[in-house]
Amino acid sequence: MKQMEKLNTGLIARTSFKDKTVDLERGDGFRLPRARGITGKFRLFGHYVHAQFLLLAMSELVIIFSISTAIYNYFLPANTEIATQSALEIGGKIALMSIVFMFFMVAMGLYDTRQRERLSGLVMRLIAVLFFAVVAMKLFYRFTPSLSAGDGLLEISALASVSGLALIRALFYKFVDGRVLLRRVLVVGTGENAQFIDRLRRKADMRGFRLVGFIESELGQAPQVDQSRILTFEGSLSSYAIANDIDEIVLALDERRKNIPTDELLNCRMKGIDITDTVDFFERESALIQLDLVQPSWFIHSGGCNRHFIRASVKRSFDIMVSIGLLVLSAPLMLLTSVAIMLESRGKGPVLYSQQRVGRNGQCFNVHKFRSMKTDAEADGVARWAQKEDPRITRVGSFIRKYRLDELPQLWNVLIGEMSLVGPRPERPEFVKELCQANPMYKERHRVCPGITGWAQLCYPYGASAEDSMSKLQYDLYYVKNYGLFLDAYTLIQTIEVVLFKKGSR
Repeated sequence: MKQMEKLNTGLIARTSFKDKTVDLERGDGFRLPRARGITGKFRLFGHYVHAQFLLLAMSELVIIFSISTAIYNYFLPANTEIATQSALEIGGKIALMSIVFMFFMVAMGLYDTRQRERLSGLVMRLIAVLFFAVVAMKLFYRFTPSLSAGDGLLEISALASVSGLALIRALFYKFVDGRVLLRRVLVVGTGENAQFIDRLRRKADMRGFRLVGFIESELGQAPQVDQSRILTFEGSLSSYAIANDIDEIVLALDERRKNIPTDELLNCRMKGIDITDTVDFFERESALIQLDLVQPSWFIHSGGCNRHFIRASVKRSFDIMVSIGLLVLSAPLMLLTSVAIMLESRGKGPVLYSQQRVGRNGQCFNVHKFRSMKTDAEADGVARWAQKEDPRITRVGSFIRKYRLDELPQLWNVLIGEMSLVGPRPERPEFVKELCQANPMYKERHRVCPGITGWAQLCYPYGASAEDSMSKLQYDLYYVKNYGLFLDAYTLIQTIEVVLFKKGSR
């Protein structure tokens, strides 16, 4: 034991001596690396999620489960049939009910970090969530009555959960959102690349990090960022970063060959501080690939873009099972839509409309939709983007486009493998040729199957121009790089909100 103490003392003395040498050369005192937990945004099955909202989701799941358990134990009359069941069985049934509630909370966009509604709007969404959850569970219990935890529990728990969830939301937005679990970020550079970060001013864009400031590294170049955010300090970069609890340093230099402070950055990295490229930073914080910053070489060296048999098989199996289920469930809606189109056109013109689109690997295929425009919409043969209040759209077409009913026949495209449920939206060959000339990266979105819905459809409004398509391309490239079953399922669930609230329809 004494020999071990002597050995440890000698190790500390030698370490201290070495760090004193560094102290003289760099001004850096010996300091243990900062211990960090999960902060900001982190990868979960390939997709970036907010630590704050994950904490909120777990808290709300516990709240719903606790409220339902308390109601079952203390407020509902004893049920002789259920009373014979074990606490584990009852707990499982209440857990299932709570998970269904959470499913509809995700579907209503209550964990969308871009959500801007006030608390009153969130309460209305909560009411809608619990209404749909009760209806869904009632239908489920009709076919599986053995999974019900008792008469009245579902309805009473839903009503009681509204107030509990509203309270925890109010506390979250007041004390947690944008205040805790943040990464402290320092940006090296003040030029054009750094300006992209400086423009992030909205709370929704900065939920995962706190910008400490910018460090001027490019001598002789006029700063492009807010002057008040530029830091000046004595000593080395690493000593400042350690002293100010910096979690991450973002390299935003316009010219790296001459200006990158390699020794200082290496010292920071060895002390546990993350060093991130600007493109990686935007991929994580904004869930997109910033086209103004990205180079093909970045894709070569970055992670993601994984292709293997199991991943492809899981995605294809998921597409087949869900598309069959949706075809069965939507059959009455498709029949009514067909009748409405025939009545409006008085039997003239087709009910379905097929149009050539570009699919995976640039191969063209015919996409099927319910006809929502007049039969002579493009009588001159010129391809046009759909515009707001487009006169070519019929009255029935306007309705089915708002609620995405015109897209239902594309489930057949999914079933036969021409499309996927989730992926970049397929475009017409005429537009693809134009967009590939505008940006060569556009062709990379064809690495995967096009989808009925996609990440870009959730994050960006309806695109009706080449400029909109370039903006959506940033989200499509994020999906191509990071797609997986988790991101597909999350996108599909979030699409429910897009359909119900008619987001981005035209």
